[in-house]
Amino acid sequence: MNAATADATTTAAPEAIFQALADSTRLRCLALIVNHGELCVCELVHALELSQPKISRHLKLLRETGLVADRRERIWVHYRLSDTLPSWARRTLGDVVAAHAHDAPFADDARRLAHMPDRPEGRCDS
Repeated sequence: MNAATADATTTAAPEAIFQALADSTRLRCLALIVNHGELCVCELVHALELSQPKISRHLKLLRETGLVADRRERIWVHYRLSDTLPSWARRTLGDVVAAHAHDAPFADDARRLAHMPDRPEGRCDS
């Protein structure tokens, strides 16, 4: 974790976290990350059917807010919930994801991810 991420995590007010969650693209990314633990950017691009730059821009904001952490593997970036995410935020995310798992667009995203051809196992090929 870099210094900017650490600073964002320790200073993120609840308002900043909820503002980050207020965007549907960010919430959809987080729903998949909550359910799968860690995902590569290419998996999120495939599941949400959005461009890589758009997904990366939203993930950057989530990282800066302290909601997610990244792990780089050569040119690939994998995202997971931040270890420093406050427990109340982790519970809130879990509750929201569970309550809407069968609703669109979350169920559609999960289905597309489950049917992703050549899905990476720890390394992304795209």
